[in-house]
Amino acid sequence: MKYTYPAIFEPAEEGGYLVDFPDIPSCYTEGDTMEEALSMAKDCLEMMLVHYEDENIPVPSPSDSRSIKTEHVVSYVLADTDEWRRLVDNRAVKKTLSIPAWLNAKAEKAAINFSQTLQEALAGKLHVSLA
Repeated sequence: MKYTYPAIFEPAEEGGYLVDFPDIPSCYTEGDTMEEALSMAKDCLEMMLVHYEDENIPVPSPSDSRSIKTEHVVSYVLADTDEWRRLVDNRAVKKTLSIPAWLNAKAEKAAINFSQTLQEALAGKLHVSLA
């Protein structure tokens, strides 16, 4: 899933930036530079939203950045939980399945890679990318 949330980027006293997502409780991070703060914000937001998805916690609606009262920089951060999962949890999982014997024989004769074919079919069915 893709999400976009506003984040507040506040200069830190010791340098760098503190990042807070007003719509996502306990979702904050920091970076030594604005570039690093943006990268950390994306990772932090994706990790928190993956947690929400996995635990069936309702995902809050994002605020309109114009409604956030702050003297600091407010910027939207794009989060892609499918991308985060691909990068972080790329382990293989063994599945047992059944197909008709005639189909198995034809697939083996054609040297079909069953794992690759199942992955491609699942990705297509779920409208997600394997890359």
